Amino acid sequence: MAHVTELGYMGIGVKDLAAWKDFATNIVGFELADDGEPDRCYLRMDYLHHRIVIHNDGSDDLAYLGFRVAGAEEFAEMQRQLSDAGIKFRLGSTEEAEERRVLEVLKLDDPGGNPIEIFHGPLVQFGKPFHPGRAMHGRFKTGTGGLGHTIIRERNAEAAQRFYQLLGMRGGVEYKFGRGKQATGIVFMHCNDRDHTVAFGIPVDRRINHTMIEVDNLDDVGMTYDLVCKSKVPVTITPGKHSNDHMFSFYFLNPSGWSFEYGWGARPATYQSEYHPGDMYGHQFQTDAFGMGGPKK
Repeated sequence: MAHVTELGYMGIGVKDLAAWKDFATNIVGFELADDGEPDRCYLRMDYLHHRIVIHNDGSDDLAYLGFRVAGAEEFAEMQRQLSDAGIKFRLGSTEEAEERRVLEVLKLDDPGGNPIEIFHGPLVQFGKPFHPGRAMHGRFKTGTGGLGHTIIRERNAEAAQRFYQLLGMRGGVEYKFGRGKQATGIVFMHCNDRDHTVAFGIPVDRRINHTMIEVDNLDDVGMTYDLVCKSKVPVTITPGKHSNDHMFSFYFLNPSGWSFEYGWGARPATYQSEYHPGDMYGHQFQTDAFGMGGPKK
C-alpha cells in the first residue's frame, strides 16, 4: 500500500498580498521567494523551492494541501488505490506539475470538500540556502515531518478519517471533551514522526482553522511571541503545552483571520492510541479560536 509521507506544501488564498508578505517575513520568519508571477508568491522554510504558496485570489482561506509520496512507483500505486476505492481524482498536466515545482501531481477533494493534491519529486534547491525573513536563533523544523500540521473543516469526521486512512495515514481521537454520547472528540491523523499532520472534528467556518509550524530552538518561540505582542498582532491562544504532542506553542492571527501555531519541542508520534481531557498547562483562549466557547474580544 502506498502512503503519503508528509504535508509537503499548502496553498492559501488571500485578499491582501502586501500585508501577507510583510507578515510572513517580518513576523513569522519565512523567506519570500518571488518568481515574478503577479498573482502569487512563495514562502520558504528550508531547501525546498517553497512550502507555502500565497495566491492573491481574495478568498482568505485554504486553497489546497499538498501531500507527498516517496516516488513515481508510489505515485502510480496511490492512483490504483484511489480508483479501487471509487475516489475521483484527476492527474495533473505537465504544466500543473511545473506550476507546483514537482515532477507529478494529482488532484482530488477530501470528504469535506477540501482540495487535496498528491505529488512526488519536489524541487529542492541545495544551492540556495534558506535565509529567514528576519533574525532567528535556529531554523524551522521540517525534515521527515514536512511543513507541519493543520486543522481543517470536515462535516463528517468518520468519512474524513476513512479517506485519510486510504492515503496511508493512521490515528484517531486524541482529545475528548465530556463523556457519553455528548462527548466531543478531535481526530488527529499522522503519516510520519509528527504526532499529527492533519486533524479535524471541531466546528470551523472556513476550510482551515490553523497551521502549525515548528522551530528547533525554544528561544525562537519566546522571541516570536514578544514580536507578535509588540507588533499588536492578535494572540488567539497564549503560550502553553499540548498533552498529545507535547508541543510548547502559542497561536496568533494572520492577515486572513485564521491562526498560525508557532511551536517547539514536540514528542514523536506514539503509534498507539490515547486521549486527553485538556492541555498540560497554559494555552488560554483569547478568542473562540476552536469554536469551543472561548472568550471573545
